[in-house]
Amino acid sequence: MAQGQSVRTDGSIRIGTRGSELALAQARELKGRLETAHAVESREIEIVVISTSGDRIQDRPLSEIGGKGLFTQEIEEQLLDGRIDMAVHSAKDMPTILPEGLELSCFLPREAVSDAFICPNHASIEDLPQGAVIGSASLRRQALIRRNRPDIKVVNYRGNVQTRLRKLHAGEVDATILAEAGLNRLGLADQITALLSLNEYPPAPGQGAICVETRSGDQEIDALLALVNDKDTSDALRCERRFLAGLDGSCRTPIAGNAVISGENLAFHGMILRPDGTDVHEIELEGLVTDAAEIGKAAAQVLRDKAGDAFFESWN
Repeated sequence: MAQGQSVRTDGSIRIGTRGSELALAQARELKGRLETAHAVESREIEIVVISTSGDRIQDRPLSEIGGKGLFTQEIEEQLLDGRIDMAVHSAKDMPTILPEGLELSCFLPREAVSDAFICPNHASIEDLPQGAVIGSASLRRQALIRRNRPDIKVVNYRGNVQTRLRKLHAGEVDATILAEAGLNRLGLADQITALLSLNEYPPAPGQGAICVETRSGDQEIDALLALVNDKDTSDALRCERRFLAGLDGSCRTPIAGNAVISGENLAFHGMILRPDGTDVHEIELEGLVTDAAEIGKAAAQVLRDKAGDAFFESWN
């Protein structure tokens, strides 16, 4: 389909999304890119807000109530039955195994991948006093904090970005950690106290990336998305998601992984941790971008072999 050609004149394109401000910002980014790529009018692309279990259940950790699928199930049901044409997600929220008939067919250009430290009274995690309280809903972030600052108390901290910031400024915790990408997309970068080192606090696989889920074999929708797909992001995510799949990753598992593309080359850094941060295994691998998935698969196998079966029993 040539750029500038009008599309879907017989009806609107329906993008399904969660209703948080961050999810809506991501949906609006996809909508804007599609409008620009295909020269369609704004009214031809509709954003459909869908409530998910993960949004409704806020009083328990995700690891206790079903994991990542809680943010996608209801959206995927509407995608499968045709009520929406595509679904937009944060890539780090996507399970590695999708429902039959669905696939990830597009990745938008990736935002920053770092985690951001946010604290009204201290300049860095290192500056926090002994016994300070950090709020985080991420098992990866919790494990990394415990690894680097075992004297700090980490508490579960659910809610959207604005809710977490409100709780922080109300004094419920001393500090929190959020994705830099989400803060940037919401225009809240001024809330960042410091960015965390990628070596000491590597990101979740898929962090900073927006993905689009579609029905398998829907050639019309795939053609629409082809012009907004970012190849480097797609290649990086092939590596990271294959690494995650090789470790049976879910919201119950502290896993970090970051693939960096440079020309035809890919450099990957992966890490697995016990939830209490006391045992850590990491790996760095490099190779060709064309071998992205194989690099992720190999990295997962190396860490499985290094850690041994007993390590993974702590994840159950």
